[in-house]
Amino acid sequence: MPRTSPPPHPGAPPRRRRRLVAFGAAAAAVAIITPLTQTAEASVPPPDAGWSQVWADDFNGAAGTLPSSSNWIFDIGHNYPGGPGNWGTGEIAAHTNNPANVSVDGAGNLRITPLRDGAGNWTSARIETQRTDFKPPAGGVLRIEGRIQMPNVTGNPALGYWPAFWALGAPFRGNYWNWPGIGEFDIMENVNGINSVWGVLHCGVSPGGPCNETTGIGANRACPGASCQSAYHTYRFEWDQSVSPNQLRWYVDGQQFHSVSQNQLPADTWNQMTGHGGYFVILNVAIGGAFPDALAGRATPVAETVPGRPMMVDYVAVWTRGGSPTDPPPGGGGSAYNRIEAEAFQQQAGLTIGAATDTGGGSYVGPAGNGDWARYNGIDFGATPATQFVARVASGAAGGVSGLVEVRLDSRSNAPIGSFAVANTGGWQSWRTIPANISNVTGVHDVYLTFTSGQPADFVNVNWFNFGH
Repeated sequence: MPRTSPPPHPGAPPRRRRRLVAFGAAAAAVAIITPLTQTAEASVPPPDAGWSQVWADDFNGAAGTLPSSSNWIFDIGHNYPGGPGNWGTGEIAAHTNNPANVSVDGAGNLRITPLRDGAGNWTSARIETQRTDFKPPAGGVLRIEGRIQMPNVTGNPALGYWPAFWALGAPFRGNYWNWPGIGEFDIMENVNGINSVWGVLHCGVSPGGPCNETTGIGANRACPGASCQSAYHTYRFEWDQSVSPNQLRWYVDGQQFHSVSQNQLPADTWNQMTGHGGYFVILNVAIGGAFPDALAGRATPVAETVPGRPMMVDYVAVWTRGGSPTDPPPGGGGSAYNRIEAEAFQQQAGLTIGAATDTGGGSYVGPAGNGDWARYNGIDFGATPATQFVARVASGAAGGVSGLVEVRLDSRSNAPIGSFAVANTGGWQSWRTIPANISNVTGVHDVYLTFTSGQPADFVNVNWFNFGH
């Protein structure tokens, strides 16, 4: 969620720095809209022709129960463990998993409801998908969509409200300090009850950089027909790899209002935000913070801000279209004997993604040091035992610095099935293909690359790896 000013903690996730457009005084001037009764669709709509649904939640369930923990993680408190305070945005509400703040309503809707206690303390909720692998198939298109009614409150009673529907790059999970390089797609965000939806891309470095952080590259428009606060609208984001240059697009009720093309950004910036294992989706309602403060022209919330106005979510769904049918599914998978791109992990810690500059091309992960790791889900070794592991690596480590590239199966705490040592290869882009023997492996496993060294310094980049008999 983008911030305007003050700037976030270094590497903090973009909790809306929203535009310093001429809305500052307008926020308090918006007329209060009489609440309307809205009905939500009973289920996720069937996919349009050519699209395949890969994930969805239509929030069915008994009134007052939490949304499915199989689909969602509940963020708790004022920050990720070890991450920037106040979620890096300056928001003030503590997030909870209390059904009073986050629950389904028995009619197919999720309700995220900010509340204020008698002492003036605010609580709200923020949930994110368990899955972190939403990305288009190679040469195809990804579509993330939600049907949402923003909190039905406007004018001074809305000052500080900050509902959002957005996605963060998978490498953020477990790191929390690599924003904005890993990418953020703000599909829908809004502040202070203004009848407008903002769509924003965050990328590169902060402050400044190619995405003008902490503001991002964004656009906004009024909701078609009824206001954003008084009615449900459909908010959609598409990541299109079927066109050249690739394109990112934002829609409200099927009407495109924002786009960013690959050629608008440096190649390494684009590669860093698109070359990893995918994205996870977030729904939240923040209270206060840099974006609502900037547009209100003062600190929010204020005495007139009213609690208890929920963001209502009918469904969230993810579809893909086109692409190569031979590609592994976005959740991982694929043969152990095909090249596995190092950046195609499902989860990692301590790594970043960069562009390899030699003729081998592609992306790499690193630099990796002691304790860093990456996980690749559902790798199929088949029935004939694999006995070799091969990886393309590079190192610009200082003299005397070296370490092990290890392979573990199914858990980082399991013993390595094989490893090789690597030291300086002549530079961080001087690539070598190094083989190692491994224990006989058959069947399907989650594969972990782990990195172990006797020194704290980083010692290796990894471009790709595979296995052999």
